[in-house]
Amino acid sequence: MRDYIEHDVAQRTAAWHALRAGRVNGSTAKAVLAKVGKGEAASRRDLRVQLALERVLGTSCDDSTFVNFDMQRGIDLEAEARAAYEMQTGHIVRECGYLSSTTHQIGLSPDGVIGDYEGLVEIKVPRSATHWGYIENGGTGLHQAQLTHALLLCHDVPWTDFVSYDPRFPPALQLVITHVTRATLDLDGYATALDTFLAEVGETAAAITAKSKDTA
Repeated sequence: MRDYIEHDVAQRTAAWHALRAGRVNGSTAKAVLAKVGKGEAASRRDLRVQLALERVLGTSCDDSTFVNFDMQRGIDLEAEARAAYEMQTGHIVRECGYLSSTTHQIGLSPDGVIGDYEGLVEIKVPRSATHWGYIENGGTGLHQAQLTHALLLCHDVPWTDFVSYDPRFPPALQLVITHVTRATLDLDGYATALDTFLAEVGETAAAITAKSKDTA
């Protein structure tokens, strides 16, 4: 039995933001693992406080509505990249709004699902220099945490395809697919770090609640 729920919502809508509130999501998984030489990394601290506040308020505090050129290009070309992936692999990709865990405060907005969760797809439309790096060296770049988060949440999914797409390249080089299986990821290490982080979010939420009562 699956312990995650698929929600039929459009991404980047108010309903989507509401589902994400208080949860660690794929795009924020990297912050959970962020480290510095001493103390807590700023990105980890910021996420911890944001999620704690969202739990206390019961609403999204994600006000990062800014979309730069690279982000907008990725949004505009995602469907094109998905179609290119389908043509090359023969897989039919089903779009998915949001997945929420029923056991942990985590969620995911996959770029695509293969069949009945036979696999997942994560699509990036990066800068050309980054795409060239995938061509030369393979791998998943800075997105390893996001892919690990996805397969931790979707515990019954065996693999995810990491896709980089850049139509500015010659046709044979426009699509790079890295097949990522569960065995290639440190799922246990991430699960431990995630449990620790979520416990700290809970402690921070309790501290915010207690402080607000003291000063009321």
